[in-house]
Amino acid sequence: MSKFGKLYLVPAPLDFGCATQSPITDVLPELTLRTAARLEHWVCENAKSTRAYLKRVSEHFPLAVPMQQQNLQELPREAHKKGDHGGKDGAVFDAKSLLAPALSGHDMGLVSEAGMPAVADPGSSIVRAAHDAGITVIPLVGPVSLLMTLAASGLNGQNFAFVGYLPQDAAQRVQRIKELEQLAQRHNQAQLFIETPYRNPALWQALLATVQPHTRVAMASGLTLENASIQSRCAKDWKKLDTAPDNRTPVVFAIGQ
Repeated sequence: MSKFGKLYLVPAPLDFGCATQSPITDVLPELTLRTAARLEHWVCENAKSTRAYLKRVSEHFPLAVPMQQQNLQELPREAHKKGDHGGKDGAVFDAKSLLAPALSGHDMGLVSEAGMPAVADPGSSIVRAAHDAGITVIPLVGPVSLLMTLAASGLNGQNFAFVGYLPQDAAQRVQRIKELEQLAQRHNQAQLFIETPYRNPALWQALLATVQPHTRVAMASGLTLENASIQSRCAKDWKKLDTAPDNRTPVVFAIGQ
């Protein structure tokens, strides 16, 4: 029997930063909520949003310790900006040090502001460090916006890639869109990407101005909320509509055949 605690990957609702929220019990199963409630040690993206999350959990399942006694360790800010999976410009830090509670026998949670930690969010360095240290890693069930978008897009769910953020520079962004479209056409591979909400309209305009008329473009926002929107059309059909993504809501974009 391992002398270490376990590292649980705890999904959070997708409504972070949205004007409205779904009941947490509608989007997270009981096991996930019960596990979150009994954990006392966390590695998180943001301590404030984690406290808000735990407050929502506590409305249904009592927390093991009061909020003031929760041990919340934030990932370094550089991991948010540049990612923590290494490679070019990736944040480098001692992830093992954040796992001290697990190494002392306590179960821990890894949580991001929305969705599954370490998927389109920081946290992979913690997971790698846990595996290297012999700590058992257990992903819990919850919403993953990328897969929900892909499933509802009509694009190829058998061959797809998530490429993160596109360049902010307009010329570089157009070039990257062309590269992704070529990959989608050559390999019939759906390409998924995201953007900071306030740059959604600029990315949307660049997409419609760049891709070929019959390339399919999908966008999904507000997933799991009552006002969820998931639309998928060829670029030529999008151009006939006066539609643009909201600049306050996270959106997942996808292109393909």
